[in-house]
Amino acid sequence: METEAEGEDCGGAEPARNSDPDTHLQPETDDKTGASSEPETDDSDDWEETREPQSGLNSLKNDQVSVNDLIVDDKRFNCSECGERFGHRGVLKEHMRAHTGEKPFSCSECGKRCSQRGHLKIHMRSHTGEKPFSCSECGKTFGQSGALKNHMRSHTGEKPFSCSECGKRFGQKLYLYKHMRCHTGEKPHGCSECGKSFGQSATLKRHMRSHTGEKPLSCSDCGKRFGHSGDLKRHMRCHTGEKPFSCSICGKSFTQNGNLHIHMKIHEGEKGFSSSV
Repeated sequence: METEAEGEDCGGAEPARNSDPDTHLQPETDDKTGASSEPETDDSDDWEETREPQSGLNSLKNDQVSVNDLIVDDKRFNCSECGERFGHRGVLKEHMRAHTGEKPFSCSECGKRCSQRGHLKIHMRSHTGEKPFSCSECGKTFGQSGALKNHMRSHTGEKPFSCSECGKRFGQKLYLYKHMRCHTGEKPHGCSECGKSFGQSATLKRHMRSHTGEKPLSCSDCGKRFGHSGDLKRHMRCHTGEKPFSCSICGKSFTQNGNLHIHMKIHEGEKGFSSSV
């Protein structure tokens, strides 16, 4: 009686027709006539093919495996570090640089090194000024396709990134990352002068003006300069006459919120203020 292991041997000789009582469970032979001496029964799906695969794969039974099925997939090269799979050895080689830190491509202008040739090509646009990607809505151009994709959300209003704490949504992942600091309390940007720390680099930059005395913003009417946009905005009201802060009791308006607070104390009856103020 033939063992199960012998039945699975693809290189073994074909068993004799009448040597086994279960002859009807054996595969058909390669007769030149193509006819079988015994009709196929309902139990024909119980046996496994023991011969080399034939060119006519259509004759395979439902539970048989074709040569094509023996190929796991098109991604035969896997990373020994993280297990990610790739279809080409060259792509795997490039991927491995993310683990090794190798950066074989260097910029001829500034010396910056990149791990992939494509990244270097993108970097070179910062020197050449090339911006091949343009917005179909406003015509603004960009050096990277990803930057254009982010920009398009300003037209579509799409905000795919949401805060897991408060649900606020953002059009760019970077904005979400910065927003999360208001929940975590992280303040990675520190002032080199006084040590005060901030959650965003732009806030630190504005703070530094209090040390340097820099006033990059100027009034278009009188030329007075300011270090912060908020100060300039408040100053401009003395030229425009705008008074956005109004008293909810008497309706009197003010150019600054601080003046409104002082005025409200008159209604509250606090000492030191009179109705003539």
